[in-house]
Amino acid sequence: MSATTQAATDRRTLDHQTLEHLDAWWRAANYLAVGQIYLRDNPLMREPLKIEHIKPRLLGHWGTSPGLNLIYTHLNYQIKTRDLNMIYLAGPGHGGPAILANVWLEGSYSEHFPEVSRDEAGMRALFRRFSTPGGIPSHVSVPTPGSIHEGGELGYVLTHAFGAVFDNPDLIAAAVVGDGEAETGPLEGSWKGIRFLNPKRDGAVLPIFHLNGYKIASASVMARQSDETLTHYFKGHGYSPRFVEGDDPMQVHRDMHAVLSQALEDIREIQHRAREQDSQEMPEWPMIVMRTPKGWTGPDRVDGVPIAGSYRSHQVPLGGLKDNSEHLKLLEEWFKSYRPEALFDEQGRPNAALVDQAPQGERRMGSNPNANGGRLRKPLTLRDWGDYGVSIDDDNRGREMTSSTERLGQLMRDIYRDNPHNFRLFCPDETNSNKLGAVFEASDRCLMSPVNEDDEHISPDGRVMEVLSEHNCHGWLEGYLLTGRHGMFASYEAFATIVDSMAMQHAKWLEHARDVAWREPIPSMNYLLTSTCWRNDHNGFSHQGPGFIDNLLNKQPEVVRIYMPPDANCLLSVADHCFQSTDYLNAIVIDKHPQLQYLSVDEARKHCAHGASTWHWASNERDDQEDPDIVMACAGDIATQEMLAAVDLLRHYMPRLSVRMVNVVDLMSLPPRETHSHGMSQQHFVELFTVGKPVLFAFHGYPGVVHQLLHGRSSSERFHVRGYREEGTTTTPFDMLVLNGMSRIHLALDALRYAPGHLKNAVRIIDELEGLLERHHAYIREHFEDMPEITQWRWNAGQAPLKN
Repeated sequence: MSATTQAATDRRTLDHQTLEHLDAWWRAANYLAVGQIYLRDNPLMREPLKIEHIKPRLLGHWGTSPGLNLIYTHLNYQIKTRDLNMIYLAGPGHGGPAILANVWLEGSYSEHFPEVSRDEAGMRALFRRFSTPGGIPSHVSVPTPGSIHEGGELGYVLTHAFGAVFDNPDLIAAAVVGDGEAETGPLEGSWKGIRFLNPKRDGAVLPIFHLNGYKIASASVMARQSDETLTHYFKGHGYSPRFVEGDDPMQVHRDMHAVLSQALEDIREIQHRAREQDSQEMPEWPMIVMRTPKGWTGPDRVDGVPIAGSYRSHQVPLGGLKDNSEHLKLLEEWFKSYRPEALFDEQGRPNAALVDQAPQGERRMGSNPNANGGRLRKPLTLRDWGDYGVSIDDDNRGREMTSSTERLGQLMRDIYRDNPHNFRLFCPDETNSNKLGAVFEASDRCLMSPVNEDDEHISPDGRVMEVLSEHNCHGWLEGYLLTGRHGMFASYEAFATIVDSMAMQHAKWLEHARDVAWREPIPSMNYLLTSTCWRNDHNGFSHQGPGFIDNLLNKQPEVVRIYMPPDANCLLSVADHCFQSTDYLNAIVIDKHPQLQYLSVDEARKHCAHGASTWHWASNERDDQEDPDIVMACAGDIATQEMLAAVDLLRHYMPRLSVRMVNVVDLMSLPPRETHSHGMSQQHFVELFTVGKPVLFAFHGYPGVVHQLLHGRSSSERFHVRGYREEGTTTTPFDMLVLNGMSRIHLALDALRYAPGHLKNAVRIIDELEGLLERHHAYIREHFEDMPEITQWRWNAGQAPLKN
């Protein structure tokens, strides 16, 4: 045996003293986990356990904790002996007691929360704040040091882990996958992350699949599969699975150490080949399958019923303590089985042998700066967005046709060039479709699989992340942002709702982080929603759904921003702002197809800064009136186009009708300032919408959104909103507007209806407009396209009549 081989073998074996020390840490973590669930006093069991020491409400989850503790114990040892940069992501639901126990033991918790000291008083404080009013939840959450993964909703641990290590070459993300979690669709689809992990420039994800056999009340699917079946399954995904199994603690410690040591050595070898030998092969990444009993080391049987190793240990194994002295006695025996007197000194501090096992400083997983990504955040290098803008003046305003998202693609191309390790676009196979293809001038799509001759812009070195999974894209970006980097998630609008729940969870994280002083601001989650409901006519009803923004509106206003730029220059201005922001969910909604352009670069800067403004060039206000007869407002690119076309009709046919045209680019400017920081002042609101004149509002999405935003504004009943009303089919673009009652014809008719005293003078225009609707209906069925006067319309300031 060579010296190198012998050294590697030695690192995979444990001497007796080290084994005892590892087991002591594990016992201490288990003790602290049980204490959090049960105790409000007597934290070190220095007096006989009484009912007054027990919390009145027993909340928490024990079943997964022993396995999570075992993993943390062994990762700590490897971090210390190998000087690893590692974070821990706990996928099993409600694993909070375990992670909290470990970060308290290593000292990270007390550094973040000095009032919870690392002694008996601090232990008591930790127990009393767990799952109690004003305290901390039973899952791994924002106030848990070392966490970037909110464990309350299952399915995302691997996507967060992969996102964390992209462009983070020294980081290893240990991602513990629960066997119940493994049954979710998002988790099932996330194993493929290694197909996008380049060992040359990225870090590593070490999945640890914890099979404890049960979910809340039934067996888990994967736990009932044989080792052979699991081996085939994970090898098919590209992993090399290694197994740790058993219920004898000392043997499991030995096996876990050996398997984990080998896995880490394999990771280092994969990275060495890629970085030093320029290997382009797709590696077989290690993973660990750990089979240990659910509720391990807890009560074996209670009232004659099996507890440890069964679903009954999932939450609180021993209940009814107030009325059952035998159960109270069993609980005391359970606590004492961990021998706390051998783990903590007279002051309740972890003894010297325990303290010595923890890594130091930022190597502790509870203090790793990657788990508080704002500490690592560097602002993006951004060029002046105006350099990518469309040249607009009065001669071509509303007459120039350009794909706005193409201009955004050019901006992001140069963001890639100027930020080669700090920015990525995540998109479910839609980058070209959404007209963002300019990014491929700076970076290919990433794929570690073999590349064929006819592939375009695909390579292992690519950093554009395309995978046909909204869950993967969103989760990867979350992990990327939470570790301090920047990015954008681009999606078809209708399918952004697939990640509604993920967005809500991320919003909750940001909301909670605002109250945790040591959490530093992270880059914002930026959404680009395109291929919108108004231009997915050929796809039928399935692709029409603007509801993603409805869910965002229900989150705390401190973290949500929604933008509806009407043209390219406004899109660029908004995107530039979003890329510089922190701690928001920024949703930008705009279509990908060529569209009319309205504002110059300077006008767009001012318009977006205000959030909403009067477009005087499109208005037709009379000098002899203080207020217009009607305000015609809009938010959204197609809504803006249709409202301008309606104003154009009115200016031609009824030039005496005084119209004010208002465009809203920042939806959050509509509510009162006291309910949203972006809300415009009442003075500005009146300047735009008057005090009492009717307002006709064309909106991109569901009309109820505008009414919700206007809640709290005086006289909001005078706002008449048209928008998407869940009508759709395979048809023409203009017919989609007609079906939903938001065409220029409907808007013009509405203006005559709501403007006082003008309806009786509008018989001719009403007849012509209603006739146009009839002609449109017949034309599209004969010619399969919209009428020329619709498709060729340009802003004319009322100079050209409709054709008959």
